[in-house]
Parts: sequence; C-alpha cells; structure tokens
Amino acid sequence: MSHFALRLNKVSKSFNRRMIFSDISFILRTGESLTITGRNGSGKSTLLKIIAGILTPSQGRVEIDSEGSTIPASTHYSMLGFVSPYLQLYDEFTALENLEIIQQIRGVRPSRDELRALLDRVGLNRRGDDLLRTYSSGMKQRMKYAAAIAHHPSILLLDEPTSNLDSEGKAIVREIVKEQQQRGIVIAATNETEEINLCKQLLPLGTEALQPMGNRS
Repeated sequence: MSHFALRLNKVSKSFNRRMIFSDISFILRTGESLTITGRNGSGKSTLLKIIAGILTPSQGRVEIDSEGSTIPASTHYSMLGFVSPYLQLYDEFTALENLEIIQQIRGVRPSRDELRALLDRVGLNRRGDDLLRTYSSGMKQRMKYAAAIAHHPSILLLDEPTSNLDSEGKAIVREIVKEQQQRGIVIAATNETEEINLCKQLLPLGTEALQPMGNRS
C-alpha cells in the first residue's frame, strides 16, 4: 500500500471581500478520514472544492505527498475522486458510456466487463445500457460514486455523501467509505449525524484543529 499525505497549509477563502474561513491547516495520511462540519455558509463545500482543485484558495496551499515526494498540483486530479450533488453527468448517454467517457478523460480505457462490475458495485448493473436521463436522483447519485471510484483514487471527497439515497444506497456508501479508509483518505462535508459518523476525525469550521471521533470498525 502506498503511503501519502494530504496537507493544507493556512488555507483561506474570501468572496467579495467577505472571509469565508481562514488559516485552515491539517494533515491527513493513508488510512485516515475527516468530516468537515459547520453552520450553513461556513464554507464546507467551498473547502472541499479547494481540496479538489475546483476552486483556488485566496491564501495558503494544498499539497499531496507520496512516499516523501510532493506531487505536482497539475496532477492532483488523478489521485482524487469527488462526489457532490452539484456535479453533472451526461444525461444523453448511457451509464456505461458515461463511465467510458470519464475514464478516457483520465487516460484510461477500461473494458466493458470492468465497467459493468463497477456498476454492479453500486447496484446499477441492470441499468447500465439505459440513458441517464431515465435515472432517478438516487440512481444518479450512485452513478457519481461509480465515476468517483473507477480509477481507485487515493483521496475520496464526499459532499453530502448520502444525498438522495435510499437505505440500500446508504449501505453501499458506508461500504465504499470503509474500503477507502483501508487504503486511502476520505473527506466528507456534512452536518447530518449519520454522515458525520462515516469518518474518524472532525473539523468544525471555526475551530483550529481536528478532533478525534473514536475508532470505527
């Protein structure tokens, strides 16, 4: 198993001269997980987007180290998987075609068997040849997980992890998070009690340090 670390060094973000959060610093290493919480407007999703490279911090740095070497920021995307309600997939294509497109963007050309196994992992194998526009919101959320884990990311980022999911979908998410914790890093952004408990450490925005949440099997 590769050993790597995600480092945030005094990360701050402001919009229109209003400071959303400031001086966020922490380190997460292989096998660790974190839930980001805070009141509405505290910047949970914004911080997750900064870690994902979607937004640029106003100040500070996000770094990923692998085996003691710093990974260039331009290649962070290859180590990240991201799930969020605001991410859009391609409604005019099937589930299999969506995964093929996403993987090809990443420079990977998976077989149809591999993609069907991935859809089976999230409970969608029987709908792999259906257009995404026929999917419910919960099925699309499952698809986002399939897309996020297809390349076995080192870091999995989850914004509102169980949004739109039924009990079976939530169980699938818990299993994916458990597997990710064994080989990588998980960060979730949420205020929902059930989702907070997915991770082992807590970062309430407005505080200065991570808080342990106890060991989970």
